[in-house]
Order: sequence, then C-alpha cells, then structure tokens
Amino acid sequence: MTKHDAIVFVVDDEVSVREALQCLIESTGLCVQTFGSAEEFLESKVPDAPSCLVLDVRLPGLHGLDLQRELNERGTPIPVVFITAHGDIEMSVQAMKSGAVEFLAKPFRPGDLLDAVRRAVERDRAARAERAEMLGLRRRLDLLTPRERQVMDLVVAGRLNKQIAADLGTSEITVKVHRGRLVRKMQAESLPELVRMAHKLGIPATVRKPT
Repeated sequence: MTKHDAIVFVVDDEVSVREALQCLIESTGLCVQTFGSAEEFLESKVPDAPSCLVLDVRLPGLHGLDLQRELNERGTPIPVVFITAHGDIEMSVQAMKSGAVEFLAKPFRPGDLLDAVRRAVERDRAARAERAEMLGLRRRLDLLTPRERQVMDLVVAGRLNKQIAADLGTSEITVKVHRGRLVRKMQAESLPELVRMAHKLGIPATVRKPT
C-alpha cells in the first residue's frame, strides 16, 4: 500500500480508543477518518477509494453487526475488521459469515490489527478492480450489433468461421468481417482473452442455435 491511496474508517464510541487507533494506523502512512457511532458514519460522505472499516461491535444505537448488514444491503460493502471487548463466538461467526476480514478481541496486539487492516484494504482494492473491469466489459459488449453478438457467442463456443457461416446462413467472408469488428470493440488481443471476457460476462461456452 502506498501513502494516501487508501483510507481506513474507524468507528468506536470511545474517544481515547479512536485517537489511539488513528495514531497507530496513520503511522503506516494510511489516511484515517474516525466516527463516534454507526449513524455518524452512515450520514457521512466517505471518499470513493480503497478502504476498510475498523468497527467496534458494541456501539450505542446501531451496533457494529447492524452497520455491517446495512452496508451489505445497500450494495456498498466495505471490508470490516471488528474489534470488541465483549465479543463471543456467536458474534464472531456472524461477522465472518457476513464477510468480515477479522474479529479481534480487546486488548489485541497492534501488529494483528495492522495486518488485518492491510488485508482488508487489499481485498477492497481487488474488489474495486474487479467491478471496474466488469463495468468496462459490459460497456464494450453493449457496443456490439445483434449479429456481432451472435458471432461472438459462436466464436466463444469454439466454432470455426465456416461453421459459423453455415449456422447463420451467411458467407465466411461476412463472418470474418463481423469477427474482426467484435474483437476490436471488445479490445481482445487474442481468442483466449475473448473467451476469458465471455466467461466473466456469463456467456456460455456452448453452441446456442441462432435465432
């Protein structure tokens, strides 16, 4: 992680804990924003950057597990590192099932927290990259004409140009033209890359009868 390219949100109702955590995490070069409650965090406009949430389980008002569930339901999940002085096995299991990176009992070793934060931020960074790639692929797919999409489906299914031409009732030359255009629009540098893109988009690698 490089400085200032990620941010850690700390939510804890104890001022002394927030200040200590902020000092510890900032010592690694990461930016930190602190909040005294789950409600305060939800009402804030947080930066759109790789991030994680260091979250106390027991908070006044909305509890930590409730905040985690609320973020998941909103479709804006943030990797969570839970910290608590009053946790139990049931809580930790619920938190981990909902996607938490770590569940640390107070007092914890500073190194354990920093390691969990590092893993959480890297998880969010990877998830953001995946979402960005998928968005780009869907936009490229939308540029294809209906015929180009048919050709792509058949190419991905392993059909040769002459077979595709027979399937679509057209000439092999026309298929080559459509294939060239769709490859350029999808920005695929090779057939394996086009197949990988199709897999990510959920396009089956099986022959479907053209309509």
